[in-house]
Amino acid sequence: MFANLPLWPDRASNMAGNVDALFIFLLILCGLMCVAIFIMILVFAAKYRRRKGVEAEQIEGSTALELTWSGVPLLIFMGIFAWGAIIYFQERTPPQDSAEIYTVAKQWMWKFQHMEGQREINELHVPVGRDVKMIMTSQDVIHSFYVPAFRIKQDVLPGRYTVAWFRATKAGTYHLFCAEYCGTSHSGMIGSVVVMEPALYEQWLSGGPAAPLPQAGKQLFMSLGCSTCHRLDTQGRGPNLANLYNHPVLLEDGRTIIADDNYIGESILNPAAKLVSGFKPIMPTFQGIISEEQLNALVAYIKSLSQPTEGEAGSRNTPAASPSGQPQTMQVQ
Repeated sequence: MFANLPLWPDRASNMAGNVDALFIFLLILCGLMCVAIFIMILVFAAKYRRRKGVEAEQIEGSTALELTWSGVPLLIFMGIFAWGAIIYFQERTPPQDSAEIYTVAKQWMWKFQHMEGQREINELHVPVGRDVKMIMTSQDVIHSFYVPAFRIKQDVLPGRYTVAWFRATKAGTYHLFCAEYCGTSHSGMIGSVVVMEPALYEQWLSGGPAAPLPQAGKQLFMSLGCSTCHRLDTQGRGPNLANLYNHPVLLEDGRTIIADDNYIGESILNPAAKLVSGFKPIMPTFQGIISEEQLNALVAYIKSLSQPTEGEAGSRNTPAASPSGQPQTMQVQ
């Protein structure tokens, strides 16, 4: 009867075993504590029941007992906290060489953009054994990217990027859900993740005519006239964007932040939000002019300007100089 009733969903990612181990430990601990409490209730109820002719005896407290039942649970709970924190930081720290896939969630679908140019809706193809970094944003309301077999869930927010990563360990097709109520057809916002052997994945990846995402972003960058201000020399009215992704940005108000995906995206849609030191706020906003997919392409292109070319790997960590002589800062301005 129960032969086809699995206790757990498939374990198909590198993190699934760690999450399951912690969850099983919590179940066992709670079960043992529940049994112990019920046993003690029965024992105390029998031993200290009311008896005729026998007066109740006052029992004084025990310092050793109180220290024990306070100290032991504290150690157990701190151990659980440390265990959970390790798993949390592992899940929130994608490897640097991860394959990046841009994701746009909208009512009621998932849209994926591979850096190689392939686009998908409600179906995501990934290879076995490759670290995959999902860079996600929402076109309308809050959604949540949830793949039970991978044991990952990450909220997807409008107006900013959130990140989730995984490394699939077993080929197959796995369910993708939206785990955040997002409207009337929330239950229909489903999809699948197709995990393929590397050779089959490369064959699938080469089957489409689409241009790589950074190249599409470059074409859009040129067509929007961004290159007139963001030149690859020091003569432009906007910062030089080359070799600046994930580097420090000196702002007009004296703050220094890192030029990550969220900063680039915000600077395109709302250039006045964080003004770069040494540059005037002359860039127009592109809010409502470009789509989320086009924004992803522009971000991917700007990021590609920081990728080391052959023979120039050592130059990636060397920021260029700004007109003021300070370390070069970046804003899509």
